[in-house]
Amino acid sequence: MGSIFSAIGSGINDIISAIANVIMSIVGAITTVIVTIVDIIVDILCCRCCSSRRRVSSRTGYSFRRRGIL
Repeated sequence: MGSIFSAIGSGINDIISAIANVIMSIVGAITTVIVTIVDIIVDILCCRCCSSRRRVSSRTGYSFRRRGIL
């Protein structure tokens, strides 16, 4: 009789473990997607901030060179 209950308990434990693994996989995938989206947004914002400063300095340098030639 004890072996029957042990088998049933083991089966329930396996089912719960499988469901937990599926939930962990889903949460891991969602976390990866969110982190990737945030990373891309941060890269775009940093690229715009850094490139805007460089563009201003390069435009200024270009205008000085142009004035010197003219």
